[in-house]
Amino acid sequence: MTLHPVSELSPVVDVPAPVRRRRVHPAWWAAAATFLAIIGAAGFRSTPGVMVEPLHAEFGWSIGEISIALSVNLALFGLTAPFAAALMERFGVRQVVSVALVMVAVGAGCTVFMTASWQLVLLWGVVVGLGTGSMAMALVATVVGRWFVARRGLVTGILTAANATGQLIFLPVIAHVVESSGWRVASLTVAAAALVVVPVVLLLLRNRPADVGELPYGGTEADVVEPIRSGAARLAVGTLVRVARVRTFWLLVAGFFVCGATTNGLIQTHFVPAAHDHGMPATTAASLLALVGIFDVAGTVLSGWLTDRFDPRILLGAYYLLRGVSLALLVPLFGADLNASIFAFVIFYGLDWVATVPPTMALCREWFGPRAPVVFGWVFASHQLGAAAAALAAGLVRDALGSYDAAWYGGAALCVLAAVASLAVRRLRTPAAVPGSA
Repeated sequence: MTLHPVSELSPVVDVPAPVRRRRVHPAWWAAAATFLAIIGAAGFRSTPGVMVEPLHAEFGWSIGEISIALSVNLALFGLTAPFAAALMERFGVRQVVSVALVMVAVGAGCTVFMTASWQLVLLWGVVVGLGTGSMAMALVATVVGRWFVARRGLVTGILTAANATGQLIFLPVIAHVVESSGWRVASLTVAAAALVVVPVVLLLLRNRPADVGELPYGGTEADVVEPIRSGAARLAVGTLVRVARVRTFWLLVAGFFVCGATTNGLIQTHFVPAAHDHGMPATTAASLLALVGIFDVAGTVLSGWLTDRFDPRILLGAYYLLRGVSLALLVPLFGADLNASIFAFVIFYGLDWVATVPPTMALCREWFGPRAPVVFGWVFASHQLGAAAAALAAGLVRDALGSYDAAWYGGAALCVLAAVASLAVRRLRTPAAVPGSA
């Protein structure tokens, strides 16, 4: 009898290799938690606008007194950004965002005990302003810079669009609550919503990819940036001193100053009263402004996608130039009735509203490297200063001339200057050579 080796007698069986399930990279969970925090911040910041009349009716405070709180809130929303970015470097993103949400909850919740207008300024102006400012665009720059290498432009666009999404979601809800149950219930609703987001942030938002043993999405070891250990105020101010010597910083500041002036300053503040001057009902004009917010989401996400593929300087130049053209054409579009032309303006302006953010962030990362989040915080502060300056200037123009026409034409001229400044930025591939990135 012939003995055969076992290998000859046994059939060959192909054992399939175990199938590895592709899990979601933690960067996307960090982006999701950031998106939720920014939605909340946008909603919390814009809520006081629907409380003006109820507060005026109950306490007899003048609109000017109430507006002080809104102005302080808006200013701190911008000026907090560079210091918040520095705090995130020093203490961590998760810690700063969690504390910011608690500040919003405390500020909004304590308003139910108000008896004087200065308390409104302190609570909703200062406390909520600081809280929401800590979750502004500096948070986007920090999370995107740490967690993403691939898809940075797209993620920047999505997170930036969360600002408009928050207003779209929150304002109708809060307005309904104010009308049906009163402003105190609305304040408590905001406080509760802020507290609900805290555990989500603690669970999903880690400070850095290394905390979960990962590299940045689409990155390598070379893309890992060590935290900058320094005092928050020292880091923020020191960064400003360094980058103030860099021409590109001032070009970006100039562009974003115009961006704030021609969005929050002109359109968001004065579009409704300007349309009303031409016979359009205020409710109709407000609905058109809400439509701007809807198209803002699509425009910002698209801008992020384009930033991953094209020169951000060219994108910025095109955005500002087209915005200037649309402002120059706005005056003859106003009328008592809706028409296709005013709808076209609203749709385009919505698409262009904050489309400037992704390419501006991309240029900050390119030029300033690890300090980009703090640098962008200062650039964003110029956005809010531009908004405040334009809001005041347009109001003075209306009082002096009896119409807003000169304000729209002035905004158009500023957009041309912003386009020139953006195109004057030089491309740089070695951030370490720049004084602000050392």
